[in-house]
Amino acid sequence: MRSRQIGAILLSAAALAGSLAACGSSAPKSALQKAKDDKKLTIGVKYDQPGMGLKKPDGTVEGFDVDVATYIAGKLGVQPSGITWKEARSANRETFLQQGQVDMVVATYSITDARKPKVTFGGPFYIAHQDTLVRANDTSITSLDSLKGKRICQVTGSNSWKNISEGTNKENKKVDVTLVPAGAYDECITKLKGNALDAVTTDDMILAGYAKREGSALKVTGAPFTDEKYGVGLKKGDKETCEAVNKAITEMYQDGTMQKLFDKHFSGTGLKFTATGAPPAEGCS
Repeated sequence: MRSRQIGAILLSAAALAGSLAACGSSAPKSALQKAKDDKKLTIGVKYDQPGMGLKKPDGTVEGFDVDVATYIAGKLGVQPSGITWKEARSANRETFLQQGQVDMVVATYSITDARKPKVTFGGPFYIAHQDTLVRANDTSITSLDSLKGKRICQVTGSNSWKNISEGTNKENKKVDVTLVPAGAYDECITKLKGNALDAVTTDDMILAGYAKREGSALKVTGAPFTDEKYGVGLKKGDKETCEAVNKAITEMYQDGTMQKLFDKHFSGTGLKFTATGAPPAEGCS
């Protein structure tokens, strides 16, 4: 009797150990481990921002963020053919990472204190600056102050409008503006051209891409008022991948790739490449 009881206990213990092992084996991989094992990554980028992330009629995507993401993926062990691109809008970037719909997000994703509790950020890989895009014949908007009383675009999920209406800019200056809601920046451009708003204000790299696409219809004021640290968004807690991403970013500057990508996408827009090296990493947390 006693031996049967001992045997049953041992069998139960073995079953429990097997169950725990099975649970452990099903734990989600880090993005780095997935890259090494599967040679595949799903990366979120913008689909509607010329110069940064744009989906072309043939279904492919192009832009500065896309090329940066491709370089980083290569350093993690994934060739371009192993990348699946997914549209990441400002409003769903955190959700996509939390739900595992993407492995990383490179989508004009500024590193902010408000986002850090939800996202682990690699980088920054570039420092952009918020500026303002207006119609070419508009001479009334030349600075942050001159936005007072103007209609500006309020993109869902973006912080750019808050930097003006809530005063979270370099000058800590709150400007009284009228917010015009939009789902994405391409919608803002349509409304700006149609006189449904007066200005689109966000990162200078985004605005430069639109200005280049629209030709003489629009212009960037050239009066920046924030620093925007573009990061690589990862699932919260994925420190292993974050450290590998930071190493890749350093190498991107050292081998000259970063300047080549900048020149490829922004030559002729008036933006100047002023970086002397990779920006200091924020730290993987």
